[in-house]
Amino acid sequence: MEQSITLLGIPWDKQSSFARGCADGPFEIRRALRCDSTNPFSESEVDILHHAALVDRGDLTIREETCAVDQIERAIAKELEAGSKVLSLGGDHAVSWPILKAYSHFYPNLNILHLDAHPDLYDELGGSRTSHACPFARIMETQRVNRLVQVGIRTMNLHQREQANRFCVEVIPMNHWEAIHAIRFEGPLYISLDLDVLDPAFAPGVSHHEPGGMSTRELLSIIQGLRVNLVGADIVELNPSRDLNGVTARVAGKLVKELLDLMTKNIQP
Repeated sequence: MEQSITLLGIPWDKQSSFARGCADGPFEIRRALRCDSTNPFSESEVDILHHAALVDRGDLTIREETCAVDQIERAIAKELEAGSKVLSLGGDHAVSWPILKAYSHFYPNLNILHLDAHPDLYDELGGSRTSHACPFARIMETQRVNRLVQVGIRTMNLHQREQANRFCVEVIPMNHWEAIHAIRFEGPLYISLDLDVLDPAFAPGVSHHEPGGMSTRELLSIIQGLRVNLVGADIVELNPSRDLNGVTARVAGKLVKELLDLMTKNIQP
């Protein structure tokens, strides 16, 4: 029996610092994936949405906001215990902390590729240590991650630079993004993809517009150029209330297919 790949929506945005709306992201991504104007194939010509290993678990029900972080961690751990890889659909970037916390227990040599306009390394923001601006500080504090590489960053400030140095984070700013093609990952890789890594011209449906980002093709080239065992991923920060004609949701759907395609490359029988 083949290892499975779980698609799981996490409609939670209560840790957003500027605008709510990302909780509606999973629904809009699935609607984009089902749209009749496209098809279920990845660019490697695989019918990825009908792959035998893919299981869509729908959306996680957040029953109590005060326990959301624990609920998310337990849900991810349950899938990992069953031998599945997980592609999570956010939600804001706060969901990545409990996801990665679960992953770090199952993969002691975990590497993380973080694609984002923002480092998300704040110790706290607005009095919250679980803000969507803090997930990578939280996971690096555990000392259970082998390597964190951040690409596309273009909002670094002094505090987050200090945090990056403290945690030995490898930061590839947007003005040198091509350097990612020279990096090689040894061991399991997790990708955390914030849609605002893209320039707002390609992804207007995000809460934090940051000019000077990647094109969709540049981002796809990063994903398609990886030769790794991709054990998990998340796509976060789609805010449909700020989208234009569903453009960003369609971009997210495209990225789902390409990430799923990469995840199937090292499916273990």
